[in-house]
Formats: sequence, structure tokens, C-alpha cells
Amino acid sequence: QVQLVESGGGLVQAGGSLRVSCAASGRTFSTYVMGWFRQAPGKEREFTAAISWSGGSTWYADSVKGRFTISRDNAKNTVYLQMNSLKPEDTAVYYCAAVYSVGMDGIKDKMKYDYWGQGTQVTVSS
Repeated sequence: QVQLVESGGGLVQAGGSLRVSCAASGRTFSTYVMGWFRQAPGKEREFTAAISWSGGSTWYADSVKGRFTISRDNAKNTVYLQMNSLKPEDTAVYYCAAVYSVGMDGIKDKMKYDYWGQGTQVTVSS
């Protein structure tokens, strides 16, 4: 069992930066693949970024690659998503997710993730 709590969302102007955080409750945090998904009004929840348990591998959606950076601090049981050069299209609720066992073909599949946070709102104004 894992509990995830996101924080750090807010309102930011286009071109600005924001870092959202996800705190996990378990001591086994380091063994999980962690992902960020986002959901805009009227749209399906979509993959944004993910990071392996060791932090050695990362994956990004094409729409955010080069602008967003995912990282994790296992000592703090926390994963981060640094968002730079934000665009209005990035406006969404951002959800943290965790999965203990997932194949490479499932990293970007929201259906494969076992645990989810409550989400944090990110709004980018033009």
C-alpha cells in the first residue's frame, strides 16, 4: 500500500516555471516506477513523464520533452516534475502515480499504475 500526495501546483504565466512534488508514504518508494500524468478539462488523462526506481531511466511525452524534467529523491520518498517554458496547453490537473511491477511497454499506460495521488492544479496563463 502506497499513499501519494501532490503539491506545488498553482498559477503561472506562460514562459514561466513551476515544480510540482509528490510525496510517498512507503519505505519501498525506491522500488517503484513513478509517473506523472495530466488531465485537462474534457480530455483523457495522459502520460507526461516517468522515472525508473533508480532514477537512471526517464521517459517523456513528446509534448513536454525538452521542457519538463522528472527526478526523484528516494531519501525523501519524493518525486518531482520541474516544468519550464510553460505553455497554456500545459494547463491541467497533474497526478502522481506509482507502479511496482511494469514492463517497458507499460510505462506510459495509465492503466498499469497501481497508486494515484489526488492531483494538483497547474494553470498557465497567456
